[in-house]
Amino acid sequence: MCDLCCFQGRLVRMAVGWFYLSFYALSLLGLMCVILTVYWMQLWHGGFAWDGTSRLMFNYHPVFMVAGSVVVYSAASLVYRLPQSWVGPKLPWKIGHAVLHLLAFILTVLGLVVVFQFHNHENTVSLYSLHSWLGIVTVFLFACQWFLGFVVFLLPWVSVWLRSLLKPIHVFFGAVILFLSIASVISGINEKLFFSLNNNTQPYSSLPSEAVFANGTGMLVVAFGLLVLYILLVSSWKRPEPGILSEGQPLLRDGE
Repeated sequence: MCDLCCFQGRLVRMAVGWFYLSFYALSLLGLMCVILTVYWMQLWHGGFAWDGTSRLMFNYHPVFMVAGSVVVYSAASLVYRLPQSWVGPKLPWKIGHAVLHLLAFILTVLGLVVVFQFHNHENTVSLYSLHSWLGIVTVFLFACQWFLGFVVFLLPWVSVWLRSLLKPIHVFFGAVILFLSIASVISGINEKLFFSLNNNTQPYSSLPSEAVFANGTGMLVVAFGLLVLYILLVSSWKRPEPGILSEGQPLLRDGE
């Protein structure tokens, strides 16, 4: 009996330790993605200015999109994976989930505002590239997802059976939006490099330092997204339904 208790204790420590290792690695990756995007715009494109006219205003676009539609969005998606969210009332975690998603949406909309203002000032056509199509579809789905999530899962008058019916759809589109956000960011990095490295002295194909740096930042965004999906898919890290526990979930709860 003592040996069994010791073995279970080791499993508890391993499960909790692996979760928090993944969580802290994800936090570090997300922070690096944002910092490197800021550094890219600062070092190679002159920094930032909110004046509605200059190219420096456009430089906010990639920063807002990486920070909002990828990093903060992912943080909101992972609220229910924290073991602390498994006990006690669910409402505070629902509110945190909704508020973080709203913050992500605001940052994403700001990213759209700066690019449209810049295009209007430069008399540049908008919404012609694959990147822009992906981005607009992502933002539209994001808006629908947040509104329906707020109405169905946060407001009290929706019936339990309707929430149970719509929850798998809500979860599915949450993952779809994250995938589309990462695809939009990657295509945006590629498009920005094609536009900025189209000269004969430093073409994109020669892999100048900016291209290496931006490509590396894009790969970090992909790694971040893959780690988010991994954490979302591990069944033992999901908030258990009432009366239902997946294998490994009791270990995490006991290890709090």
